[in-house]
Amino acid sequence: MGNAIEVTDATFAKEVLESSVPVLVDFWAVWCGPCKMIAPVVEEVAAAKAGKMKAGKIDVDKNHQVATRYGIRSIPTLLLFKNGQVVEQIVGAVSKAALLSKLEPHL
Repeated sequence: MGNAIEVTDATFAKEVLESSVPVLVDFWAVWCGPCKMIAPVVEEVAAAKAGKMKAGKIDVDKNHQVATRYGIRSIPTLLLFKNGQVVEQIVGAVSKAALLSKLEPHL
């Protein structure tokens, strides 16, 4: 997985909600083509912003509770959590520049 950590229903609160830095969570699935397209972008952003934020990936097929709680209806969906709250939402595969422009104000 590289720079992004694997997040599950069981680890979500600890890894995301209780994090001292903003967390970008990538909601994805193995069969999702656009998810495969954005995965390297998420990895690059995680590496570029190490220390300012972290990134996590949550497989919606294996982790229904978190996906349901946040109303994930299409994937990929990226949610940025800061202090346990969603502060940004990006739906679909976007460019690195577009993703960074959404994240920067919160870092």
